[in-house]
Amino acid sequence: MNKLIAALLAALVILTVANNAVQAQADTETVTIKTSAQCEMCKKRIEKGMSLEKGVKSAVLNLDDHTLTVVYKKGKTSPEALRNALANIGYDADNVPANEKAYKKLPDCCKKNGHHQHDHDHSKHKH
Repeated sequence: MNKLIAALLAALVILTVANNAVQAQADTETVTIKTSAQCEMCKKRIEKGMSLEKGVKSAVLNLDDHTLTVVYKKGKTSPEALRNALANIGYDADNVPANEKAYKKLPDCCKKNGHHQHDHDHSKHKH
């Protein structure tokens, strides 16, 4: 009898965890945004900055195709707000141009057409 109760409790716990995982997925959406990011410094800056935005669960920049994939909580933010946040970090975000003041503060290697126009070590830059 104790084994049956233990098995039923284990099954209940598993179902509860699975239900919570499904519920968490149902409460999130994903948006992919084309950016003007150029290098690993951009990647770090964007992923860190976007992770601080309200409602953002994850932000991953793909440097090969210059796209940022953001998973966010429904009702906490929107694709438009995320594009504006990215623009305020200093990068173009789809049709939203970079905030000029933020863009001017970016290191030269992070500015448009700045990639591979120099031969210094990025690891020495301060973040």
